[in-house]
Formats: sequence, C-alpha cells, structure tokens
Amino acid sequence: MTEQQTSPSSGPAASGGRTSLAAALAAGALGAAAVLASSGRTWAEGRAAAAVGSGTVQIGVGGRDVTGLPSALAVVGLAALVAVFAVRGTGRRLVAALLALSGAGVAAASLAGGGARAALREKAAGVSGLTGAAVENLTSTAWPWVAAAGGLLLLAAGLLALRHGANWPAMSGRYERSGVPAPRRAAAPADPERPEELWKALDRGEDPTAAN
Repeated sequence: MTEQQTSPSSGPAASGGRTSLAAALAAGALGAAAVLASSGRTWAEGRAAAAVGSGTVQIGVGGRDVTGLPSALAVVGLAALVAVFAVRGTGRRLVAALLALSGAGVAAASLAGGGARAALREKAAGVSGLTGAAVENLTSTAWPWVAAAGGLLLLAAGLLALRHGANWPAMSGRYERSGVPAPRRAAAPADPERPEELWKALDRGEDPTAAN
C-alpha cells in the first residue's frame, strides 16, 4: 500500500505562513500610513507673544517640525517590507530586522517630547521677532501617539517576518536572473520558394537544402 504524501503547500506550516504573511502586510502598510499621515498634523500647541505689548497668539507645530525621524523611518520600514519578498535566507532575516528596528525607532522618536518645545520656541521667535521668545500653555495633541502606534505596527510586522518569514514565498523565479541560458527555440525550416528565408537560414549557420 502506497503511503500518501502530503503536499507542503497544504500543510500547517504553509497555512501559518499565509496567515502571518497577511498579518505582516496589513500591520506594515497600516503602520507606515499612520506615521506618514500623523507627521503632517499638529503635534503641539502653545501661546507666544505676538509682539512687544501686543498680547499673545496661539501657535502650533506639526510632526515634521518637531522631528523628521518618524516619517523617514516609516519610509525605510515600508521599503523593507517590500524587500522582504525579494530576498531569501539570511538576507530576509536582515531585512526583517531592519523593518523591526525602523518601527521601534518611530515609536521612540514620536514619544520623545523634547523637540516639541524647541519647535514651538523657534516658531514663536518668528512670530514675535524676539529671539528666545517664551511659549506658555504648551499642550500636546494625540497625533504623536498615533505615530507611535504606527511604529509599533511596523515593529510587529518586522517581528512576524523574523519569526515566520522562512515560510513566506519569494519573488517569482521568472523575475530573477539565472546563469542558465534560456533554451533556443528551433527555427522553422526555410521555404525554398522564398529566397529571403534561405538567406536567413544561412545566417543562422543552417543548411537550407538539408532534408527534414
């Protein structure tokens, strides 16, 4: 009695690989989108003197004014997520680690609040014309937390790639270069009634008079 063989594509490892692949793609894409979108929003607000004796004015600074690191790392993480499918073995693990580190860096940079006060002071100096203008009633919005959450999603995608990436498919072989030349298609026999076909056969090094 012949023992039935189980196809690798139908085994538990393949099923788990498809699930983790879908989860990593969703987490990575959503995380990068959240970081890039939140970086363009207002992260901190405060009040600064409009001019000497002119009262105060409300000012705000966006995420890219506070720090450009989260958006830059989100782009790196998104590129790493795509590159995971172009490599195998050790290369895939290295790219997955880069993805995870990018997410961790986004989360850390988004929650480091020191840049917000400096950015507000710089903007206040531009509004009032006074170097070192004071900023009062400084408040933070929820957008840095949205960016940090996006970073954690990128981190999760990287950890999934490290854990399950070996079971994920790679780029199709037809898009990869190989050292084996493609088999040459046999040319159709030359038609003796068409002189141009005879010349083409001679150029290919064939004998147009040979019997098929």
